[in-house]
Amino acid sequence: MDKLHERENNMSMNKIAVLGLGKVGHLAAELLVEAGFTVTGIDSRAVQAPFATRAVDLADVGGLADVLRGKDAVLSCLPYHVNIGVSTAAHGLGLHYFDLTEDVPTTRHIRELAKTSKGLMAPQCGLAPGFVGIVAADLAGQFDKVRSIRLRVGALPQNPTGLLGYAFNWSPEGVVNEYLNDCEVIEEGTLKTVSAMEWLETIYIDGMQLEAFTTSGGLGTMCETYAGVIENLDYKTMRYPGHMQLMNFFFHELLMRENRSEAGRILTNAKPPVDEDVVYVHVAAEGWIGGVLRRKEFVRAYYPIDIAGKSRTAIAWTTSASVVAVIELVRDGKLPQQGFLKQEEIPLAPYLATRTGNFYQIGHRGRHRV
Repeated sequence: MDKLHERENNMSMNKIAVLGLGKVGHLAAELLVEAGFTVTGIDSRAVQAPFATRAVDLADVGGLADVLRGKDAVLSCLPYHVNIGVSTAAHGLGLHYFDLTEDVPTTRHIRELAKTSKGLMAPQCGLAPGFVGIVAADLAGQFDKVRSIRLRVGALPQNPTGLLGYAFNWSPEGVVNEYLNDCEVIEEGTLKTVSAMEWLETIYIDGMQLEAFTTSGGLGTMCETYAGVIENLDYKTMRYPGHMQLMNFFFHELLMRENRSEAGRILTNAKPPVDEDVVYVHVAAEGWIGGVLRRKEFVRAYYPIDIAGKSRTAIAWTTSASVVAVIELVRDGKLPQQGFLKQEEIPLAPYLATRTGNFYQIGHRGRHRV
């Protein structure tokens, strides 16, 4: 990309609308302001914030075009099922589009829009899918030939109570969705789908015993990217031991899978959010370097940090920082300006070098193991 084209792109991406001002959306908007963007936060309720806000009926998909007109980009931090309408409105206006969804059908819709988009369509920019896919691709690129990539992520309370050992710091709709929808994997070279909450394994991070099991959506588009290239690829969620068995009982034996909204309400009422959380990330790749079989790992424990004078939960800042770092790269002309963006196409080093991506450098207690 020549310098003139880069400057034009920089100038054309300044005004951004952030839809949904919960913990993640509000923090993402603050980080965008700090990164030099002009931000308008939009929510269904009035919100006090250090940036411009509007109260809008976000369920009115037909009115979204009027809300977004005049903006250069939109970041949706809304529940996944709303993003089909938001992405369609953004596409119609020629805007750059970003979201945090892990929902596979929603992403398929956005990919179709990207075939005729004037701006960049970039879903799945959160923690998983998102950051972990960027890390995984970076590890894979260090091998002459890769045979497997394993991604594991867990957003957990630091001080768990009860048999579930969990707190709903993330969207209950998103959690229920990933616990019930089928999961894409590559197994022994074959692209397939498997059921969620299976393939149980034990993992230790800094001496902490965790269990990991299949959940939906965490790989984003990686199965497509690595099909025919590697033998094994899968994503699992990490929880404290015993969690998966209880959730299988809840969803399948008690038939709560038949009423997802009620399941989310019951679980959130029983296990509300906590301030002291931790996000565990364990990404591993195996393959050959110079004819020698090697394994490389990226293992981190991310904790709450202070941003703008406030303590932010680990899940809030890891998710917000991930998408804002991508938006910074697009503004700076370091990523495509049109079409569909896969997370695994984003280079890790420039991502971490952004103002916001640098939080991943300073907000962890862990080490890079090789």
